[in-house]
Formats: sequence, C-alpha cells, structure tokens
Amino acid sequence: MTSNVVTVPPYTALTSVAACMRDANVGCVLVVTDDTLHGLITDRDITVRITAEGVIAGSATAHQAASGALVTVTSDTTLCEAAELMCEHALHRLPVVDDGHLVGLLSLSDIAETAHAREVLIALGNAQANH
Repeated sequence: MTSNVVTVPPYTALTSVAACMRDANVGCVLVVTDDTLHGLITDRDITVRITAEGVIAGSATAHQAASGALVTVTSDTTLCEAAELMCEHALHRLPVVDDGHLVGLLSLSDIAETAHAREVLIALGNAQANH
C-alpha cells in the first residue's frame, strides 16, 4: 500500500489535477475533504469523462471527473481479498479507508511487488476456477 497518496479537494480545477499527476508522476489522485474520500481520478478518467465528452478541462472540477462509487478496503484486508476485489470489479487501484478516513492506496503494482505475489495469483486463479 502507498500511504503517501496525492489528494485534491473536490473543487480543484481539472487542469490543476492533471498538473498534480504530472508533477508527482502518478496516474491517479484521490478526491478528499479532511481525509474523507469522495472519489478517485485517473488519467483515463480525464480523457474519457471530460475530454471525450467535449467538456473544456479548464472549466471542469475534480468532482466532475472523479469515480464516485468506489470499492474500498481496510488496512486489515488481506492481499488475496484485495486482489479478488480488483479482479471482480476490474480495478487497478483500491483506496484503503479505516473508520471513514483515507489511509492509502493499494495498486496492482503494489501487490506484484510483494513476496507473496505468486501465491496471490495462484489463489485468484483457483478462486476463478471454482466459480
């Protein structure tokens, strides 16, 4: 899990969000108010939800581009459970929220970099085969 995530408030101009992504060299930012998670914006969201719809990025806000109905995990969720949720919902990232407060972001690359990545993938494969 990455605990040092890039966050922006909901009213942030989308051009500023894109600049944050560029400057931090990340593909997503989390939309928060006082550690309360409201949404997640990926670089793809900016392209698909804003640019492709003809909205002028300079007038759009983080709230408009963010995915609002998020699948989240807690800090005590196992890697296998998190990976299963990622597969089930076709997600690359899961916000980690404890007691309503954002504590980090778990990505597929975080899981892939663990010593247990192979075990997680085998468990996922077995779970998929049993469905």
